[in-house]
Amino acid sequence: LALLLGLPLALAAEPPSCVPPVSVTLDNATIPGLLGHWIYIAGASRYPPHLPEMKVIKYAAFSISPGNHEDELNVREIMRLNETCVERNASKIHIFWHNSTLMHVENQVSSTADLIQSDKDLLILKHLNSGFPGLSLSARTHNVSKEHLEEFKSHLRCLGFTDDELFFTS
Repeated sequence: LALLLGLPLALAAEPPSCVPPVSVTLDNATIPGLLGHWIYIAGASRYPPHLPEMKVIKYAAFSISPGNHEDELNVREIMRLNETCVERNASKIHIFWHNSTLMHVENQVSSTADLIQSDKDLLILKHLNSGFPGLSLSARTHNVSKEHLEEFKSHLRCLGFTDDELFFTS
């Protein structure tokens, strides 16, 4: 009886409008694809410590290079926050092979993320900070195609973000 009564409600419910982002399994073949120069394009986060910086970032570029250990990458960042240029050379990305996560560490502050499956010239990261969702989009060039931007926005919507929560660099 409960099944029959619930059937009209189930039929009236909307089908899922998104496919959750698929995380990449990190291995020796995927890591070389992370190396090199990246331009930060856009991001959304509900992690309170990240929001002030996201609101003022005008430009960001970063380079990833091999670290001293197989589970470590070096990161060099250049950003413009409002009218101030900032260069950071001392951060690291730690690779956790057992669960395919990446942890960015700088000045004893860490941020964990999953690499999302996408085009080889896009770097989409799903950030996992203390239960606060986040997603960022970086690319090999300053511009991304309309299709790639729509792919990123669909991932954002799937995670419950609105367009108002999305911050673009200029």
